[in-house]
Amino acid sequence: MRRTMIFSAVIAAVAMPVAAPAPAFARHATYTGRDGRYHYRCKRSSGRTGLLAGAGGGGLGAAALGAGPIGIAAGVIGGGLLGRHLDKKHDAAQNRRNGC
Repeated sequence: MRRTMIFSAVIAAVAMPVAAPAPAFARHATYTGRDGRYHYRCKRSSGRTGLLAGAGGGGLGAAALGAGPIGIAAGVIGGGLLGRHLDKKHDAAQNRRNGC
């Protein structure tokens, strides 16, 4: 019993740095300019996340409305295009707010 507890504690201590998330300061996309102030890096999105989410939502919405195969395909295409547009628009607005 004691041996098992010690072994478990050692394994947990070794695995902890690997399983721990990155510190908060490492996740920020900032840099310090020549003026010493913090600046955000400009974001340039391909819109892939919005495309996939919009296509899934458009397909599910068309299927829920009882559309046929052509209607579902149109829902997937339309939702994908709308989702991509909204994703890129969101990143552009975020860049404007951050002074990019």
